[in-house]
Amino acid sequence: MTAHLSNGARPGRRRISRRVLVPLTVASALVGTVALAGCGQSRDPDVYTVLNSSTDDSYHSWDAATLERCGKQLGVTIQQQSVPANQVMTKSLRMASSKSLPDIIQFDGSEMPTFAETGGLKDLRKLGVDTTDVPQGIIDYGSYKGTYYGAARTVNTLALFYNKDILDKAGLQVPTTWAEMRETAKKLTQGHQYGVALSAGGSEDGVYQFTPFMWSNGGDETALDSRNVVEALDYWKSLISDGSLSKSTINWTQADVNDQFMAGNAAMMINGPWQVETLNTKKNLHWGIAQIPVPQAGDDSVGPLGGGELTIPDIGDPVREKTSAKIVNCMTSEQEEVTYALNSWMIPANQKAAATWRQKVPSLSSLADQVAVARSRTAKAGSGWTSISLALQSAFQSALTGQSSESALKHAQSRVESGK
Repeated sequence: MTAHLSNGARPGRRRISRRVLVPLTVASALVGTVALAGCGQSRDPDVYTVLNSSTDDSYHSWDAATLERCGKQLGVTIQQQSVPANQVMTKSLRMASSKSLPDIIQFDGSEMPTFAETGGLKDLRKLGVDTTDVPQGIIDYGSYKGTYYGAARTVNTLALFYNKDILDKAGLQVPTTWAEMRETAKKLTQGHQYGVALSAGGSEDGVYQFTPFMWSNGGDETALDSRNVVEALDYWKSLISDGSLSKSTINWTQADVNDQFMAGNAAMMINGPWQVETLNTKKNLHWGIAQIPVPQAGDDSVGPLGGGELTIPDIGDPVREKTSAKIVNCMTSEQEEVTYALNSWMIPANQKAAATWRQKVPSLSSLADQVAVARSRTAKAGSGWTSISLALQSAFQSALTGQSSESALKHAQSRVESGK
């Protein structure tokens, strides 16, 4: 996710899926008091279950290896139950209602606050989950209303990927500002090749890709109709009006964007590190990576902080919950984070692990720099992010097909305020 950690339809990788965003009222009604919901289940004292979205063979096997190592270390058996990314929340809600919650749930960062709002998650600090060497921004990413509920193993963000050969042939430098990106994209647009590709689809993918433009321009998700947000959406519109960005962008997921880039249909793209392994399968594709261009030189490129968060649901069994915390500590240990990050091309959450990772994959250092100033989508909005995301998705569809950005975003803000 996803933001967002869902990935694309590539050999051996997960497709970026459209998440089913569950309104808070529905979540609250289904969960009720989760602690009570968990009390009736008979559990094997030596077997623990982790619910995640690792349905892809590679991710499932990486997680299985991690859980086997941690299980041996702790003297327990740890099993994983994997469902598609867009089903983690709904399955968790059903399991809460049927008193069959797992011991650990890995939520996408944008979804965790919705479950936390119901009172269904445990405070990880109180259970002894270690936050040593974890940057405050990542702790905030896993927190809701000041309580730390979600421990990240790895995180991700977005960056500008570019085709080195195409830019070199055109004698162009990698753009660093909006004006430079627009001009560069114009010059690189010819024939079937667009200058840039990004996802502006009516899903969380599009919203995730819009946040760097909104935030770097001083926009805020709590005021979608502000001048700063309008300017960011107008910038997207300008790329389309120039012919540098395909009108099909409103239908593209981040996986589709990567497909366009790999096929040579786009000279640059906005995307995330989950695409790297697939990019590397095309040996004659020489790509580079840089921070997303900013409105003016000197501005911070503020991208979204994404990734999964390990949470411990309130099952009404303090002894099991403490062992679950030990499992989380093992999964987020320095060595395990490095191993998982190298497999998945994500960035370790732990600073020491991240330093080791930088040495091993220096070509991705721009991603680590982008993460340093990245923001959580739910930091200000909390569980309200769901309605904001849905409103923005609708605004994209309207504005990029003819409606003014100002009008589309004014409607989006009204929609958020009315709760519709």
